[in-house]
Amino acid sequence: MTFSSNRNLIRWIIIFSSFIIVSLILWNTYSFFQKFKAEERVKIKTWSVAQNNFLRSIDDLTADVDPVTTHVLTETTTSTPMLIIDKKGDVNNHINLNEEKLKDTTYINYLINKFSSENEPIEVVYKGEVFQTIYYGNSPLLKKIGYYPLALLLIILLFAAVVYFFYRSTKTAEQNKLWTGMAKETAHQIGTPLSSLVGWTEILKTEKVNPEYIAEIEKDIDRLQTITDRFSKIGSAPTLETLDLVEVTTSSYEYLKSRSSKLINFEIEHPDKEILVNLNAQLYSWTIENLVKNAIDAMKGKGDLKLSITQVEKQVFVNITDTGKGIPKQLFNKIFEPGYTTKKRGWGLGLSLAKRIVEDYHKGKIKVVESEIGKGTTIQITLKTI
Repeated sequence: MTFSSNRNLIRWIIIFSSFIIVSLILWNTYSFFQKFKAEERVKIKTWSVAQNNFLRSIDDLTADVDPVTTHVLTETTTSTPMLIIDKKGDVNNHINLNEEKLKDTTYINYLINKFSSENEPIEVVYKGEVFQTIYYGNSPLLKKIGYYPLALLLIILLFAAVVYFFYRSTKTAEQNKLWTGMAKETAHQIGTPLSSLVGWTEILKTEKVNPEYIAEIEKDIDRLQTITDRFSKIGSAPTLETLDLVEVTTSSYEYLKSRSSKLINFEIEHPDKEILVNLNAQLYSWTIENLVKNAIDAMKGKGDLKLSITQVEKQVFVNITDTGKGIPKQLFNKIFEPGYTTKKRGWGLGLSLAKRIVEDYHKGKIKVVESEIGKGTTIQITLKTI
C-alpha cells in the first residue's frame, strides 16, 4: 500500500513539474517574442526618423544628406515587410513586398489591414502634418518565433501520447501475464484432484455401483478435464482446426440447455449444412458458454434465449439474444474490459476472455449489436469461413 501511494505521489510530482517546465518555456518564448517585436518597432521608428531627416534634406537644397540617414534608410529594415502610403493614399514606397502584386489596389488594402492588425502603423510627420504612414508586418524570423509555442505544444502532446500508449501497453502486458499465471495455476490445481477422481471412478466400477451414477460422474469428470485444458491453453498459441461451426456451437449450447433452469426458453436457428471455420473447439465453446451464462444472469434465470447462426459470403455470424435487463449504449465496449462487472460476485473476466479468444486467437470480432434497457441484448460473434 505504501509503495503504491509513493508511486502515485511520484507520478503527480512528475506531472506537476512537467507542467511548470512547459509553462516557463511558453512564458519565456512569449516574452522573447514581445521583446523582439518591440525591437523591430524601434527599428521602424528609427527608419521613420531617418525618412523625416531625408525629406528635410531634400527640402533644404543647400544641405547634404546625412550618411547616417542614408545608411538607416537602406540597411535598417532588411527583412521586415513595409508599405509606405503618402497623404494622398498612394503607395509612396515599399520594402520586401512583391512589385507586381502591389499594382492591385485590393491587395494593397489587404496588406494595410493585415499589417495594421499585426503592428500599429507609424506616422511620418513633416512640417506639422502627416506626410507618410508606415504599415509594417512581422518579419519572417518573428513569425517563426510565433509558431514555436505551437510546435512545442505539438511535440509535448505527441510525447504524452507515446508515454500514454507505452503505459497502457505495459499495463495490458502485466494483466495478460497475471491472467496467464492464474489460468495455468488453476489448471494445475484442478488437475491433481481430477486424477484422483478418475481413479476413484474406476474403483466404483468394480464395486457394482449403479452404472447410471458412474456415467453421470464421468460426464462431470470429462467436463472438468475440458475446463482444465481450457485454462492450460490461456497464454499460449492455441491450435486451430478446420471444424464445423454449427456442430461445435450446437453441442455447447445443448450442454448448457440441459443444465439450466427450465424457466428459460432455449431456441437455436442454424443452416442445415456445415460451415467450416478454423477453430479451437475448447476455447470457442468456452466463449459460447460465457455468453450464454451472462445472458442467463441478465434474465435472472427466467426468459427467452435465442442463438442464431447465419452465413454471408465468407463470414459467419453467431448471435446470442436474451430478454434480460439490457445494457446502456455507453457501456457496449466497456463490458469487454477486464474487471468490469455489474454482479455483486465475480471478477468480470468472462466477457474479456471471450473477446480475447474471439479476436486474438481466432481473428474475429465480438460486439454488442443492439440492446434496450428492460428488453434484452444481442451479442454477435463474427468469424471468417474457409
